[in-house]
Amino acid sequence: MTETATPSAKVFDTLIVGAGISGLTLAYSLHEQHHRQILVSESTGRVGGNITTESSGEFLWEEGPNSFQPKPELLQLIVDVGLEQELILADRRLPRFVYWEGKLHPVPMSPPAAISSQLLSGPGKLRALIGALGFVPPAMGAQLSQQGGEETVAQFFGRHLGAEVTERLVTPFVSGVYAGDVNQLSAAAAFRRVVQLESVGGGLLAGAIMSRKNRKPVIPNPNLPKTKPGELGSLKQGLQALPEAIASQLGDAVKLKWRLTSLHPTEQQTYIARFATAEDVRQIEARTVVITSPAYVAAELLQPLASPASQALRKFYYPPVASVVLAYPISALKYPLRGFGNLIPRSQGIRTLGTIWTSSLFPGRAPQGWQVLTSYIGGATDPEITDLDSEQIAGAVHQDLCKILLKPDARPKVLAVHLWQRAIPQYTLGHEQRWQQISTNLQQLPGIYLCSNYIDGVALPDCVVRATGRAADINQYLQSQL
Repeated sequence: MTETATPSAKVFDTLIVGAGISGLTLAYSLHEQHHRQILVSESTGRVGGNITTESSGEFLWEEGPNSFQPKPELLQLIVDVGLEQELILADRRLPRFVYWEGKLHPVPMSPPAAISSQLLSGPGKLRALIGALGFVPPAMGAQLSQQGGEETVAQFFGRHLGAEVTERLVTPFVSGVYAGDVNQLSAAAAFRRVVQLESVGGGLLAGAIMSRKNRKPVIPNPNLPKTKPGELGSLKQGLQALPEAIASQLGDAVKLKWRLTSLHPTEQQTYIARFATAEDVRQIEARTVVITSPAYVAAELLQPLASPASQALRKFYYPPVASVVLAYPISALKYPLRGFGNLIPRSQGIRTLGTIWTSSLFPGRAPQGWQVLTSYIGGATDPEITDLDSEQIAGAVHQDLCKILLKPDARPKVLAVHLWQRAIPQYTLGHEQRWQQISTNLQQLPGIYLCSNYIDGVALPDCVVRATGRAADINQYLQSQL
């Protein structure tokens, strides 16, 4: 059903639904780079989405994303909004650990380290080497046929690098990044670049070498902070400083507690959006609309306009994950913690997915003599975490930490237990087909766009890169309508 636009009303170039990092980056790019008239609506009373920084006394912690890879697009955004002096980078030499058979093992980050590592057995190392060199069986079998020829993460890495690498390295990595299940995630969607190496070179090692040869040299931007491969970044006052700085630049264009209730096309090829606000009902008109909300929210909004897209969006699964922030006196630790943190394979009888050694990674986040540990529990392999209350969740994590990092008599200072009922979107089998169905259906609605972390990357830099690209697409569309 179309509506007739009100001639005297202001028409925005773009309405952006959601003030998470995707929506804010998109808004900033459209407003600052392309000089578009934009409005950002946010249903809650704060900006940032899942980015949640909290503090108490001298403690500072994150309850959502904890750090980021300092990609140029993200660094440029940080510089543009005036946070360059707030950037902090963790020492890239800090090791990452995997807990295996009662011990913490450094993740091997080089061929010599892989040879000497105790994390993999001799046969496991040999199997991984043979597979990396390209001696890999083809992807085939009845199960694969039932999956439409699409491999899960477990199937792909098991075929290439063997069962040990999959169980002891890939599985904990997937738990840490996606809180996901290697037997459900699509390898092509969740590890797109790695999967492409096989088609480039026939094997992972050859594909990596050929990709590097064919890669165009990147000239560093002298106006950006200098970084090194392997570094992780944050901001002195926490990640929430970034969305808050962007929102400050956008000013009155960001509307908090504006919940979009309906969206209708007009005869003038614009859209009428109605909002429930803290005071009353508001209505605006926009030439384009970008929904940056989670897939389940986008599904509700698009149901009256694009039913097939809405149905596909409903198929994205967001498992529950609890972020548990506990602090301990350094005297409670079995040994000094020097590293990024530890991940835990699902086979080790530990419920916690992994722990970030927060105050080792970024100094200044705890008082002298204290250690802050941020753990994650739940995910696609443990959705029953929602059956526990906050005290029980904190207790479960503390028990796990006692097995790995703490002395038996350690007592935690509970800083936060944040249960995200719907946390990280899962790139399960059929992801690419679902997204293609959504994109095809939305072609019937010119000017409607989606931009969120369920599309092609869940990390913070992915959101910034995707939003910047989407802004360019929208600007091009608006120019074509002149």
